[in-house]
Amino acid sequence: MPEPPAQATAPRLIVGITGATGAVYGVRLLQHLRRLGVARSHLVVSPAGWMSIRAETDMDRRDVEALADQVHPIGDVAASIASGSFPTLGMVVAPCSMKTLAAVAHGLSDNLLSRAADVCLKERRRLVLMARETPLNLAHLRNMTQVTEMGGVIMPPLPALYLRPRSLEEMVDHTLGRVFEQFGLAHDLAPAWAGWPAPGGPELA
Repeated sequence: MPEPPAQATAPRLIVGITGATGAVYGVRLLQHLRRLGVARSHLVVSPAGWMSIRAETDMDRRDVEALADQVHPIGDVAASIASGSFPTLGMVVAPCSMKTLAAVAHGLSDNLLSRAADVCLKERRRLVLMARETPLNLAHLRNMTQVTEMGGVIMPPLPALYLRPRSLEEMVDHTLGRVFEQFGLAHDLAPAWAGWPAPGGPELA
């Protein structure tokens, strides 16, 4: 399916969703990309990712796919995003399971999601993995180090509680705002930190 002509001049951003908990990050990322129009989204979801979407959101597969500009089956290793000749800003995996992290760290490229991530690394494009697991074992930590050494960004979706978020959506959106900034994309998801109010602001230990 060709990309919508209305957004033909916008850059492309690959969005991966895997089976780790936190499917809301990937779904809301797609929603904000469509609302803001700053990038065309190319979506690829693992089988476990669809399970997490069903378990953690009120959306079905058709709802989520409708948010993306283009959807690629996980097994289609001949898709456009599997080639470095297809220009993109890079890729976000939101959330990123430890299985996918391991596949990326070791260059397995065993499906389209891990292949697209590998392409971003080899083409020196931005790869952001919103790794979701706790506690972390040594294999997880070593895989994170290996991806970082290859140029990827490990970005666990941690809430910024100092902003005193009033809802889950605010917590998610603040993190996604930081994701947008990784790719130089304009957003309205969270204000930039300007320091504590003075005088009398809280002290940081």
